[in-house]
Amino acid sequence: MGALGRRLLVKSALLAGFGLAAAPGRAEPVRAAKVVYHLVDAERVGLALGNLRNHVVGAGGPGAARFACVVLGPALRLFHRSGGDLAAAEDLRDRLADGVAFYACANTLAALKWTLDDLQPGFLLAEKGGVTLLADLQAQGYAYIRP
Repeated sequence: MGALGRRLLVKSALLAGFGLAAAPGRAEPVRAAKVVYHLVDAERVGLALGNLRNHVVGAGGPGAARFACVVLGPALRLFHRSGGDLAAAEDLRDRLADGVAFYACANTLAALKWTLDDLQPGFLLAEKGGVTLLADLQAQGYAYIRP
């Protein structure tokens, strides 16, 4: 085997080790089956929801993977039913239609003196707090993303 052949063999082995090489007869790399997004920074909500939209499409469309989004801290304010951000509310509706589960942190809601009824429809309650739910989902095999 020449130097080029050895380099290709090493490159293929490295890619396979990182799950980036396609298996024989398979065109796509291994993808995460469960993903959780962590939204906390209000100024990054638009970016994060755009990433989430692109991720759903890139994963194969709605239903191809399980997606969750845990919202806490300042980011949760953007989803207030009457005083939130209209673009965030529209993105929320679209991602809910894609099957993404959205969770509101119970601790943030308590600090704001809000309930789920104060938020845009579709939120579930992270009863023990957003960070606890994030850790629990990661323990269940969810890949963690914080845009």
